Amino acid sequence: MNGTNTMVLRFLLENLKDLKMKSKEIKLKIIEAGHRAVEQLIKVAKEAIIKQDPEDDLSADRLKNAAATKKLAIFDAFEILNRIEAEKDAIDSLEKGTSKTDTKQGFAERRSK
Repeated sequence: MNGTNTMVLRFLLENLKDLKMKSKEIKLKIIEAGHRAVEQLIKVAKEAIIKQDPEDDLSADRLKNAAATKKLAIFDAFEILNRIEAEKDAIDSLEKGTSKTDTKQGFAERRSK
């Protein structure tokens, strides 16, 4: 290899390291935002469906919609938490230099989610 090729390779490797660090920082920010979203979903799930207002006439449809909203909030919170854990594991495995891949599935099956 000549000197120019070596310099180009060093430049590319340094930029790749910078991109990986920026990507990690962005992922950590997304994880933080995910935790905040879960906290908001918990507030939605904790809110009472039936208020203590005697003038509030709750129809069956409104009760059903409120219950469905709470169910969706709970399921979304668990889905976000599962994804956060998966991303944390991926970041940790990259830092340790180990890659955890399920060999029972092919590339397309892993990416189809």
